[in-house]
Amino acid sequence: MNDTTRKTALIVGASRTLGLGLAAEFLHRGWDVIGTVRGTARTGLHDLADASGGRLTVESLEMTDPEQIAALRDRLAHRTLDLLFVNAAITRGDLPIGEVPTDMFTEVMVTNALSPMRVVETFDPMVPPTGTIGVMSSDQGSITLNTDGGQDLYRASKSALNQLMRCYAARHVDGARTLLLMDPGWVRTDLGGFEAELSVEESVPGVAGTIERHRGKPGLHFVDHLGQVVPW
Repeated sequence: MNDTTRKTALIVGASRTLGLGLAAEFLHRGWDVIGTVRGTARTGLHDLADASGGRLTVESLEMTDPEQIAALRDRLAHRTLDLLFVNAAITRGDLPIGEVPTDMFTEVMVTNALSPMRVVETFDPMVPPTGTIGVMSSDQGSITLNTDGGQDLYRASKSALNQLMRCYAARHVDGARTLLLMDPGWVRTDLGGFEAELSVEESVPGVAGTIERHRGKPGLHFVDHLGQVVPW
């Protein structure tokens, strides 16, 4: 693929597991990739960048810091982003909501809902009308599918993220860009746990393929790694 047709993806939260897998997958599919990590420690993304022939750039970003988001935007102001994808999220254990400390509630909501939307709003001007903006959601953010309860705070944070993306989509209802809420499936990560159904290697190609297949489809789509619609 030559430089005039190669697309560029910014993946926020790409140091390990799903984010790192997505960076590798999009490189494999011929994209240029910018991936973010927290802090300055060396990660698997740095190793991937060393082997990428200059097609992967590693940037430092603490997503919960608005000043760092703005600084990254300024550093990348000369780039066009065909894909902006926010992967980063945290969980803090499975507590009934009445037992969740206020500071824990704030931390998870800021990290999983507010901060991804700050990234989306800040980098919005860099994504062309033909581009895609996506965030990593979860079927645990679906109110319809919540029949068993559990993981109250994590579920609430992903539901909040879904709602905020819907608000964003409503404000850009006449836009041509593709907007995605992506459910990667139940994946064996620190967040998903070791009993999960899918490995990172099984989830990531489906996530990347779903993103690519939705290119050019305007509006907001809540879909999983198989391209199936997830109910709200």
